[in-house]
Amino acid sequence: MEFASPLPAYYRLKRRLLADIEAGHYGTDGRLPTEHELCAAYGLSRTPVARALSELAAEGVVVRHRRRGTFVHPGWMARLHAAPKISVMASHGGWEGQLREAAGNDLRLEFTTAPLWETRAMFRRAIAEGRGPDFAIVDSVWVAEFAESHMLTPIAELDPDWAADHDADFLPPFVDAYRFEGQGLVAVHAPADVAGLWYDRAALGDAAPPQTWRDLRALARALAADAPRGEHALVMPGGAAAGETTTYALVALLVANGATVFTPEAVTLDGPATVATLRFLRRLADDGALPTEVVTYGMDRAVQLLAAGRARMIIGASYQAEMLAAETGTPLAEVAGRFGFAPLPAGPHGPPGILCGGMVYCIPRQARHPELAMRLLRAATAPKWLAQVCAETGQLPPRRSVLDALAPVSPFHAETAALLEHAVVRPSAPTYALVSAQLQTMLEGVLTRRWSPAAAVTLTADRISAITGRPIVHA
Repeated sequence: MEFASPLPAYYRLKRRLLADIEAGHYGTDGRLPTEHELCAAYGLSRTPVARALSELAAEGVVVRHRRRGTFVHPGWMARLHAAPKISVMASHGGWEGQLREAAGNDLRLEFTTAPLWETRAMFRRAIAEGRGPDFAIVDSVWVAEFAESHMLTPIAELDPDWAADHDADFLPPFVDAYRFEGQGLVAVHAPADVAGLWYDRAALGDAAPPQTWRDLRALARALAADAPRGEHALVMPGGAAAGETTTYALVALLVANGATVFTPEAVTLDGPATVATLRFLRRLADDGALPTEVVTYGMDRAVQLLAAGRARMIIGASYQAEMLAAETGTPLAEVAGRFGFAPLPAGPHGPPGILCGGMVYCIPRQARHPELAMRLLRAATAPKWLAQVCAETGQLPPRRSVLDALAPVSPFHAETAALLEHAVVRPSAPTYALVSAQLQTMLEGVLTRRWSPAAAVTLTADRISAITGRPIVHA
């Protein structure tokens, strides 16, 4: 079991038992371990164990006989084996448990998973070998690349009514982000996240979260002056070692300063707003507020430092609420009491924007069971299920109706709900992977003083122009 998970203990045990039952781990008689045996095996008290078994019994998965024990319900297993099977490709993490529960007994899911940074190559390789999955979960930035190669099935081809409902209820950043000329909508956003500033409430005390870069620099300098050796005022992923996490943080700062990387017509990176963004980060490093060692950080290092009390603020994203809960052993519902999350402060070139990211669901052209995959898509995005998942994980629902339902009962969702209405998504291009690598190199080069901010921007804009085939427009 994942004991560091912020999910309730009974729920984690329930998922584990359900997975073991589906895999046939309980022999020919289907007898589960006793409550006492489960307590000993998973280090849990009797209360969460009893609740997990009671919920499985209420859902018809198991039957409980007094003095005899708990057994897998034969009727439930029969329905499971009779259900059609579809293949799913996803990154490691909670996707498998979430989708299996969303599908229920209607579908059997066969998963292929890999670390997040390997999923793009895994998906492309499967398509090239003619063994594409029925359903895939990929980073939203890869959609343009897959769509250009016509790897994805337009959703309206499978269910035009559902596609119309999508446009009516999904939030503005997600309505057109995955729609392409001649294909229409080819991907649907899963639970989303927004970029922002995480901070330790105790460290800031009575100080309000900074609203502008001037405020952020002043606060960071003050925190750095009081920080013991080995602790930092502000950290962020800052180089190629963190991969796309670095790009996400950098693009979020660019957006907060009114800068863009490119448009469908041109490369727009080379301008005063981008130079000012890099110069601001260099000044934070010169102040001792942002350590140069961030260029060596892996994708989760910044949030680990915040959780450990070794960083006061980080430039990150809302999805890291779950990581903070896990790292600190704090229930997800209590994370907002210890750590605050605010929009990135506005840069001087504004108007500022909020960057949104996350994963998407898609159905490949090679899907052998596209109708069944569409059934899974409907289940995974159903409002009731989406509300449950987002409440458990701290992610943000892309549907307005679900966000409205969560805000009154979840302080975290209430704080972040307004951010999604006016968010923007990361720049989209079939060559995004190469563009992202150039942005990481640019930031690393500035922080290590290999390049000046102006020279780094000019060089990177030239390289992105060569990669995308788009002319440079100087802002």
